[in-house]
Order: sequence, then C-alpha cells, then structure tokens
Amino acid sequence: MDPMRGGQGGIQMLLTAEQEAQQIVTAARNLKMTRLKQAKEEAEREAANYRAHLEAEYKKSISESTGNSDSTVKRLDAETEAKIESLKGTASKVSPEVVKMLLKYITTVRN
Repeated sequence: MDPMRGGQGGIQMLLTAEQEAQQIVTAARNLKMTRLKQAKEEAEREAANYRAHLEAEYKKSISESTGNSDSTVKRLDAETEAKIESLKGTASKVSPEVVKMLLKYITTVRN
C-alpha cells in the first residue's frame, strides 16, 4: 500500500464524514425549526380558543347581570309605586284632620 494513497483515503473519509455530520446537523436544525413553528401555531390556536372562551363567559355574565339588573329595576319600580300609593292613601285619610288642626290654630286668638 502506498502511504500517500492511504492518507488521501483517510482525508477523503474524514471529509465525507464531516459532510455527513453537517447534513445531520442541518436536518436536525430544520426539524427543530419546523417543530418550533408548529408549537408556536398550536400555542396561538390555544390562546385564541382560550380568549374566545373567556369572551363568551364575559358576555354571558354581562347578559345575566343585565337581565338581573332589569328585573331588579322592575321590582324596585313596583315597590316604589306601592309605597307611593300607600303614602297617598295615608295622606288622604289624615288630610282632613290636618286641615282642622290648622284652622283651629289660625282662628284661635291668644292673648
């Protein structure tokens, strides 16, 4: 065997192995970048789904509280009307007595 030839063959094998290693590293990097892109897309989808879920919950709570608010307003209006009618009834019953009392004090002369 020629020592020069064996040396060149060894160098050639090293160059081939280096090229193969570079291809493996490049493929691994490409695979990593692809996986990172997929993970990012999955995370964005999950975030969008979560955001949509929270918005739906918020809108539901708003509609429920608005509905409760409307029923509360209606109930308070009815209670207020009932109290006003009660006060009018009481005032109409007491009104003649108050008029008599005022007339008595106005017409009575004191020394």
